[in-house]
Amino acid sequence: MDLLDWHRGRLTSRRLAVLVKHMPRDSAVSRELDGDGAEWTVTDYLLAAAVDHLAAANWMFASVNTDEDAEPPEPPAPVPRPGDATEPEEVPDEGLAPSQAPSRSELLRFFA
Repeated sequence: MDLLDWHRGRLTSRRLAVLVKHMPRDSAVSRELDGDGAEWTVTDYLLAAAVDHLAAANWMFASVNTDEDAEPPEPPAPVPRPGDATEPEEVPDEGLAPSQAPSRSELLRFFA
């Protein structure tokens, strides 16, 4: 397809808009507009969410079932997603912040 056809009047603006809107995910336009998110499908996002939830459940189980004297396990780090942090210095600390992580007693109270 020659984009000069739009200038020459052989391609309508509506048809051009439809062609641009429905370009494939791996096109240069999609990558420019969506960045790394252009390569992620809904399935990829759902799989990342499932991995995060499973890691959190395993962490809660390990936290509740550790000895009182033992150091609690580190909270899990979420799977990085497109657009979370582009620069290495912008990457947040791994896992939950100490103020967000529930204590062992809170987890026991929740699951009891």
